[in-house]
Amino acid sequence: MTSSEHPGNAAAPTRLLLIDGHAMAFRAFFALPADGFTDGRGQSTNAVYGFARMLFNVVASEQPTHVAVAFDMAGGTFRDRIYDQYKAGREETPQQFIGQIALIQKTLDALGVSWLEVPDYEADDIIASLATRMRSRGQEALIVSSDRDALQLVGPGVTLLQPVKGVTELRRMDPAAVQEKYQVDPEHYPDLAALVGESADNLSGVPGVGPKTAAKWLGKYGSLEGLLEHAEEITGKAGQSLRDHVEDVRRNRVMNAAVTDLELPDDDIVFTLGRGDRAAVNEVFDDLAFGPTIRRDLPAVFLPEGAADEEPGAADVEMPELVRPRGAEIATALSGPFSGGAALAIDGSWELGLGEATRLALATATDLAVLDLTDLDGDAEQALANWLSDRSIPKTAHDTKYAVHELSPRGLQVDGWRTDLGLAEFLCRPDQRPTDLAGLVMRHLQEELETTASGSQQTLDLDGGGSAAADEALARAAHAVHRLEPLLRADLEEHEAQALHDDLELPLAQVLGQMEAVGIQAEDSVLAELDAEHERQQTQVAESAFSHIGGDRINLGSPKQLQEVLYERLEMPKGRRTKTGYSTNAETLTDLFEKTQHPFLADLLAHRDVTKMRQIIETLRRFIAEDSRIHTTFHQNIAATGRLSSNNPNLQNIPMRTEEGRRIRGAFVVSEGYEQLLTADYSQIEMRIMAHLSGDEGLIEAFRSGEDLHNFVASRVFDVEPDQVDGAMRSKTKAVSYGLAYGLSAFGLSRQLRISQAEATALRDGYFERFGGVRDFLRESVEQARKVGYTQTILGRRRYLPDLTSDNRQRRENAERVALNSPIQGSAADIIKLAMLRVDADLRAAGVASRVLLQVHDELVLEVAPGELEQVRDLVVTGMGDAYEISVPLSVGVGVGRTWLEAAH
Repeated sequence: MTSSEHPGNAAAPTRLLLIDGHAMAFRAFFALPADGFTDGRGQSTNAVYGFARMLFNVVASEQPTHVAVAFDMAGGTFRDRIYDQYKAGREETPQQFIGQIALIQKTLDALGVSWLEVPDYEADDIIASLATRMRSRGQEALIVSSDRDALQLVGPGVTLLQPVKGVTELRRMDPAAVQEKYQVDPEHYPDLAALVGESADNLSGVPGVGPKTAAKWLGKYGSLEGLLEHAEEITGKAGQSLRDHVEDVRRNRVMNAAVTDLELPDDDIVFTLGRGDRAAVNEVFDDLAFGPTIRRDLPAVFLPEGAADEEPGAADVEMPELVRPRGAEIATALSGPFSGGAALAIDGSWELGLGEATRLALATATDLAVLDLTDLDGDAEQALANWLSDRSIPKTAHDTKYAVHELSPRGLQVDGWRTDLGLAEFLCRPDQRPTDLAGLVMRHLQEELETTASGSQQTLDLDGGGSAAADEALARAAHAVHRLEPLLRADLEEHEAQALHDDLELPLAQVLGQMEAVGIQAEDSVLAELDAEHERQQTQVAESAFSHIGGDRINLGSPKQLQEVLYERLEMPKGRRTKTGYSTNAETLTDLFEKTQHPFLADLLAHRDVTKMRQIIETLRRFIAEDSRIHTTFHQNIAATGRLSSNNPNLQNIPMRTEEGRRIRGAFVVSEGYEQLLTADYSQIEMRIMAHLSGDEGLIEAFRSGEDLHNFVASRVFDVEPDQVDGAMRSKTKAVSYGLAYGLSAFGLSRQLRISQAEATALRDGYFERFGGVRDFLRESVEQARKVGYTQTILGRRRYLPDLTSDNRQRRENAERVALNSPIQGSAADIIKLAMLRVDADLRAAGVASRVLLQVHDELVLEVAPGELEQVRDLVVTGMGDAYEISVPLSVGVGVGRTWLEAAH
């Protein structure tokens, strides 16, 4: 390799960055939570994200001219033939890590970074060979690896960057640093390692000999060979131990010797930086569901020379001239250039039921304006109000619901929405993120939109009051919305999702916005009393738990302290091992309690339950606004199935299967001027959709007969008369029914029912034997999705599943589970959304004061005005029951009460 030109620099000397791919991927995996990084299809991506971050950071700080990443190959190496127990002590690869190496390699391909594998050799050997080559040519190599064997390569021109914390903090190990830490020079580090051993590689050293003793011996005798030649001179137990384990030491030294002469590519271009493709990187990051931040931090040096001029934010996007109309100019602009509609961007906020808008930007292909909403005279305000409320004037925004929240406090109502970019993007790419405006700009326009998030990710918080810079930033956002709209409208057409956007999701956004603005009354005093009660319970169960371990007052939330108590002091059977010890998660503790029935575990599980309840209550209290109401935020673009979710606070995580959880609903009350809360929900909607989609005659008969569904199903699965079905039979078949609707495997069913996998498989097979239509439907759903690449609901909502044809078994099986449950769950989501639109329209048409407050799962919560109960009850039951016609009746249950708890049914 010869000196080359660093892209963007003049004749920089060659500096080769060498990365141990597997070692750093594993560190990235354990540095970031696997549950916090997924691609939306069940594949964890935390190792990929951490690895990419590490790569970007190192390249930015060290400024190499060339990069190579080395990986181990499956199947072992020549070292395994020398010693068949090599690395035998390593734990099984975590399930969530599987598949991520291939994704890292795919990312490297997009970045134009070479990665290497050599059969029968380790990544260490590839790195050693390239580093040795660089040193022989008087050039520089930087090695990034957590493997201490790489220390032997450190020397003139070769530096090791050794991870200290995760993958972000690296320690520079040059010869002086190696000498200081290990008391030997790099050349003799393998000698020291041979004496001490390496537990990670299952190489046992000399018992009783640590690094200090080994370094002292090597310092005295010069090398390992010199030491072994004088082994008889070493006195004491250590000397005898050395003599007893000479063969182990010699084996270790053979095993840890780096191979430095592999035949590897010897062409500058193979490892040169600057061969990446931004479009390919964006495509890969889209697939991995990575947000805009990591894209923005991509060093320009990865891209071809001159690409720095094209990086996001640097492109000179031509925009219309920005105007700032005032007074009478506003009416002129709205009736002139913007009379045909516009794209909107708003500088404002909305939180806890309070909204504010200070500036409004309007954009078309030829015009761009920013209106100062804090300085409107009467005529201008009326002109703007008329323009916004005119449904014949089409308007587009990134988040139409949020825009309404910001404008409403000024008395400005909006109608005539044409496109909601966030909803359009979600319908076309339900498993991908981001869906914020900056992310859409990055994804579709390959540009960076400079905004600062505040409160919601949709808000443009632009410092500087009425400054020109703030106006220009808001104008850029509106212009971006205008440019994105035709792209996303075309996407909607391509994905056959126009009707879902125009007729379902877009109008629903406005209904949800009304619900959010109204909120629901919550009594803080009730929640405070519940919290105090739970605090007393928390203390009681903690004291009881302490009494079972000798009175030691440990932290019951500390995994480390629990590991010591459970597995060392109480000597309980050890379960799954994690990087910090044996697991103490809820599933593990439940299994342990079933096996041991130890009272400490009973108290520990009770403590966790009551602690969770207190966290829920605390969150609810924090979100009670000044009007004594909770204004949750509903999301249409989070759950890939199409189901609604909520946050700030999440009202869907209030437990309803326990008395303690149900009591929380007692704090939600009817407000002044209203008489009752009414709840209405669908009965067994997933099972009804399963019957409809599968056409199974047995299930359809069950629903049409009016019998108890799960009793009916159990009688056929267990081949008994309906009156002979006991509670256990009913529970098991109910679990199978819902398990199938949610893509549950036989293993998952066995875990849920606490039965053997063989029994779970037999139970499922018995179900399929009696309800063959369900079996055939599920099988055909997967096969059809494999052919076309997606599943779809009764309204045509698609979920794209490219992993159905993946060579990676885990990814393929994850996709198959999604293909099983998405049509059913997604169709249930479609129906409840249709019902919400129908109920809202019927309430308005009837001219009643009653209103919808909440949607939680398959339940609607309404506030009923005096004298309207019977009319509203009939209207809701009819609206929900007739929302969509399927082959079995949609059954709607209704309850009424002064609180949400009393209204349960």
